[in-house]
This record gives sequence, structure tokens and C-alpha cells, in this order.
Amino acid sequence: MGQPTPTGGNWNTGPAPGSTPLYSGDPGDGAGRGGTVFAAVLLLVTGCLAILQGIGAIANDDVYARIGNYVFEFDLTAWGWIHLIIGILLVLTGLGLFAGSNVARGAGVGLAGLSVIANFMWLPYQPWWSIIIIAVDVFIIWALCTSWTHETE
Repeated sequence: MGQPTPTGGNWNTGPAPGSTPLYSGDPGDGAGRGGTVFAAVLLLVTGCLAILQGIGAIANDDVYARIGNYVFEFDLTAWGWIHLIIGILLVLTGLGLFAGSNVARGAGVGLAGLSVIANFMWLPYQPWWSIIIIAVDVFIIWALCTSWTHETE
């Protein structure tokens, strides 16, 4: 894009304002990788915390106290196994994201969604903790979906 000058040369006017892409589509571009790396770190952290949460519920049923009646009543040992399995899968998915796997990206979106559902059902046992983990999981889903380039490697 250039304009002819009075002497026959071209002025380099550059791209029009607002038309410069923020992400070039290059897999090495930092703008596309940052969201994925941050989501991978969050997956590892929430996975490790879910593993610890699950171990705590499996080892001792008195660690968590249920608040009132709730529709989704399971034994705390069952909840412990649910959180332990989801936590292990989240950690493995986070490691897969660090390896650059698109399969891990899709699995991360799905497992973060599953973690949102599990923590919603876990609300009566740890309300504040569940709300925090739900917010982190929603951010993971957003980060993985917005930084996806859909390019094969």
C-alpha cells in the first residue's frame, strides 16, 4: 500500500488504522501462545488442588461438612474419587498442553467444563472454594478457545 510521490516514488503509508491483526496466525507468535500456556498452568494447579481435595475426602469423611439438604447427595468418599479422577485428568491435560497437543486443548475445554459441573454439585460442601474453582475453570475454557489457531502441526 503506497501513494505515489510527486517525484514518482512511493510513500509507505502502512496499514489502515484498525486493520492490523493482533495475532498473525504464526504458531511461534507470543500472542497466541500466552493464553495456552497460562491455561496449561491453571489446569496443572487446579488439577493438583482437585487431587488433594479428593484425597482429603477419601481419607477422612469428617474433613468436609455438608450444609443443609441438597439434591446431589453422594457419599463423601464417592465425591473424593470423583475429584481425584478429574484432578489426575486435568494434570495430564495440562502437561499435554505444554507439549503443544491440539487433542489436549480440546480435552482441556471438555475437562474444565466437567470440573465446572462437579464443583457446582460440590457447592454444599465447600461453597467459596467451589465458586473460585468454577471461575478459574471458566477462565481456562475462555483462554483455550480464544488462543486456538486451528492449524495442524
